Amino acid sequence: MKKIEAIIKPFKLDDVREGLSAVGVSGLTITEIKGFGRQKGHTELYRGAEYKVDFLPKIKIEIVLSDDLVDQAVEVITEAARTGKIGDGKIFVYNVEQAIRIRTGEQNEEALT
Repeated sequence: MKKIEAIIKPFKLDDVREGLSAVGVSGLTITEIKGFGRQKGHTELYRGAEYKVDFLPKIKIEIVLSDDLVDQAVEVITEAARTGKIGDGKIFVYNVEQAIRIRTGEQNEEALT
């Protein structure tokens, strides 16, 4: 089992979710986050005053999948989230040792469906 963590631009969430559903991903978790990378934020003008926005809004998607779906999911996220501009995001893939569905006690692959 693997955990995919993807940081994407907020307006790309629906495209990513639809793509993941199409390849058989049955659930995911999202978190609204803020951060910066190479963008290093930007400057905005508000009521005539200029101020720096250091942390930009992003969405973090977390998915735990069986190993056979990982490559497809990474490809879908990459294609759906890409704008070609700085700040498109990152994808991280981690090993997951164990998964347990609390309600039924199912473990590992059975807990993912």
